[in-house]
Amino acid sequence: MNWLNSEAFTLFGQHIKWSDMIGNVIGLIGLALGWRRSLWTWPAQFLSGLILFAAFATAHLSGSAGKQVVVMLVAAWGFRQWYRGRQQAQDGSVAVRFATWRERGVLFAGAAVGTLAVGGLFTAYPSLSWDPWPDAYIFVGTVVAMYAQARGMVEFWFAWLLVDLVGVPLNFANGFAFSGFVYVIYGALVLWGMRDWWLRTREARPAPEGAPA
Repeated sequence: MNWLNSEAFTLFGQHIKWSDMIGNVIGLIGLALGWRRSLWTWPAQFLSGLILFAAFATAHLSGSAGKQVVVMLVAAWGFRQWYRGRQQAQDGSVAVRFATWRERGVLFAGAAVGTLAVGGLFTAYPSLSWDPWPDAYIFVGTVVAMYAQARGMVEFWFAWLLVDLVGVPLNFANGFAFSGFVYVIYGALVLWGMRDWWLRTREARPAPEGAPA
């Protein structure tokens, strides 16, 4: 498995690793499938996590490998949630909606507490992370985004956007150039997907009583 961490090519003076490229391309495909509300978004995100797990474990980066295990578990749970939702929907589609204010509060509190907890863990054990606090922010933000996606919340796009704001400069600064390039593409997909899900929530609203059909 060492080939995963070998250099694939050099782009604009940046050394691109096979694991960095393959794992993130599949993750990008998974995000695009999420925009289309395809059930295949979850297997794609699971496979991306599996490849990155194998790469990090081979490179003895236990913290990064452990994070991918959590991502895979959330992806498996998300697949189950969407599969059950499609069975319950009459047209076989995945329903999307805005979170309630209570749910937004839970997401925000979970992200804040999670970042503090994971960041504290990474700080106490430096071998787990190459940049403790930004790494914790991205990791927890990713889990929060995937959770909100599994629940069909439009806010999951906002969570991805907040992850992008830190992920792009962080990956370039730490030598993961392909991840940095992919995060830029993520940003464009997030804005596009956010608009699509937003419009779908408006279509799903029941028409006011007495309004023409």
